[in-house]
Amino acid sequence: MTRDEIFSRLWESYTQQNPSALKIYQSFTQMGEKVLNDHIAFRTFNDSRMDISVIEKPFLEAGYVEKGQYIFEEKKLTAKHYEVPGQPEEPKVFISQLILEDFSKELQNLIAEHINKVDSIFYKDNDLIFKDTVWGIPSFETYKKLREESEYAAWLYVYGFRANHFTVSINSLRKLNTIEKVNQHLKDQGFKLNDAGGEIKGTREELLQQSSIMAEKISVAFKEGIFEIPACYYEFAIRYPDADGILYNGFIAKSADKIFESTNFYNK
Repeated sequence: MTRDEIFSRLWESYTQQNPSALKIYQSFTQMGEKVLNDHIAFRTFNDSRMDISVIEKPFLEAGYVEKGQYIFEEKKLTAKHYEVPGQPEEPKVFISQLILEDFSKELQNLIAEHINKVDSIFYKDNDLIFKDTVWGIPSFETYKKLREESEYAAWLYVYGFRANHFTVSINSLRKLNTIEKVNQHLKDQGFKLNDAGGEIKGTREELLQQSSIMAEKISVAFKEGIFEIPACYYEFAIRYPDADGILYNGFIAKSADKIFESTNFYNK
């Protein structure tokens, strides 16, 4: 599968589930802006059947190479990011995984119970990144129980394997060409920004600034009924050149740590 095919399929699924992202995208294009994607992200567990080494496969086959590794001690995650060599305009890919053994036995058993519902061969399919939830109808009680230890685990339990977010490259915008202008535009449109650690994560000196809206709440069918919970979110990033004039292409762990909270449960 080509890179274009992968991203087109992921974007279609992402915007169908999260119409607010499409609304934001259209608000930019209606202003005459050209919207380019800086990166997408995936979540998974560190179980060998579905860990980073599994999720990365279709991207490696499409020409991506690993470029960075990250550790999130507080959220008990590790991550890697990928780029297409010599093509900095191609969107980057960020894949994180939850370190299950760092959590309680109760959480580990809950996750194992659902992972084991599916035959191991199923997880080896390169289409896994498009399959969303693969463990059947979720339980709202399980969702709430997982949230007590990890919002990340709760989100992944419900939504499974899909692009967790897309990211607008502010570098590609002409009118809304600063992160401050983008954030004000989003607030003017009525969107709730993720303000964990401040609305703007990162500094010019760190060569990367990011912001995001809080994930759109959607109705999800649980075993106990229909409940509204956060789904996916839209991110916005601006990158700055280093002393040699080369645009920074990596990620900053302390900023990404706060961006993860875009899918935390919140009251409207």
